[in-house]
Amino acid sequence: MQKLIPSHQGRPSDDPIFALSKEAAERRARGESVVNATMGALLDDEGKLAILPTAARAIREVGEEDWAAYAPISGHPQFLRAVLDDLLGGEPDLRAAAIAVATPGGTGALRHAIANHLEPGQALLTTSFYWGPYQTLADEADRRVETFAMFAPQDASGPGGALARPGDSTLDLGALDAALARQVAAQGRVLLFLNDPCHNPTGYSMQPAEWDGVVERLLAYAARAPITLLVDTAYFAYNPRDPRAFLAHLRPLLGKVGLLFAWSASKTFTHYGLRVGALVACVADEAERRATEAALSYSCRGVWSNCSRGGQVAVTRLLVDDAARGACDRERRQLTDLLARRVAAWNELARPRGLSYPRYEGGFFVTVFADDAPARALRMKERGVFVVPSKNALRVALCSVAVRDVGRLVGAFG
Repeated sequence: MQKLIPSHQGRPSDDPIFALSKEAAERRARGESVVNATMGALLDDEGKLAILPTAARAIREVGEEDWAAYAPISGHPQFLRAVLDDLLGGEPDLRAAAIAVATPGGTGALRHAIANHLEPGQALLTTSFYWGPYQTLADEADRRVETFAMFAPQDASGPGGALARPGDSTLDLGALDAALARQVAAQGRVLLFLNDPCHNPTGYSMQPAEWDGVVERLLAYAARAPITLLVDTAYFAYNPRDPRAFLAHLRPLLGKVGLLFAWSASKTFTHYGLRVGALVACVADEAERRATEAALSYSCRGVWSNCSRGGQVAVTRLLVDDAARGACDRERRQLTDLLARRVAAWNELARPRGLSYPRYEGGFFVTVFADDAPARALRMKERGVFVVPSKNALRVALCSVAVRDVGRLVGAFG
């Protein structure tokens, strides 16, 4: 007799992206020539994990007692202050209203946002192209995911409203407005996830006018129901422009719309396995801010108890020590330049071949729109090129593809 509850039976045992990457690694180990564009980890052009030397050194230098001891439930106070200053230091009004709790990576921040801002059975709202674990997190919390068409229709459009011409991309604000109206009517509240800049999986970064449009629509519904925006900033440090510029557009939301940020050290400091992150909440009303902080702390205790103290100590040093922070910034710029070379090679080769994908200027991923995505991914895999298929799209992790292999990658699309 099956002991699992019915809703948890038949779940997959492995994440499909990790499974694809494992298959690519096994084929490479057998001597095959493989291009693995599946995993969201930045590799150098020799296929080795790109690691910031200063970050690695800071982690090694954390004392044994800090590695062994518990951290406070909500996170080490110095770490939380450092995160708030890092993210919101240039926005004093947002910073003054902000609290944070430590989480195991950005994923933990997303989990807390879902569990504390939606009732069981309700749905978070996000773009039609989104990071697959949003669905996993929602399922695990007995919530759902609903989407709106990410890109506005163009004169020539591909499957699912995808752009037929590279670069013809704008956020579909009309679709967002309609989705907000539906959710307000159906469930009386909205939790909107936006992953920006360097969106996973499309690589898209919103323009200032698009952020203004999002804010305008959120404010329009804020008097009718509780509205919360979560900005998933996992890749923002690799934005080729100012990664924090979008924050200025969010000022009008303070006190009217819930404002959350999923902050992660994983990509920013190239230590994915350290699992250091934070959920940041900007709450103008003091009583509401205290209640939010208590609820998030309670969730920490009830899910993972506390996060790595040693990891928080190391990341705090990287954020507050001027020399360490400056060194990390210089080292990260080298990685951003590496990504930029890959992006340039991609755009130079993919556009003439007529591949359909949104404006792509930087970040770990790009998405190619295709109505035969699973079949095309299978054909590419037979040629030794691994990408991640989803509905009407193929996610390409350019972060793990050497510049010299971009041509083979593009050619495999046929």
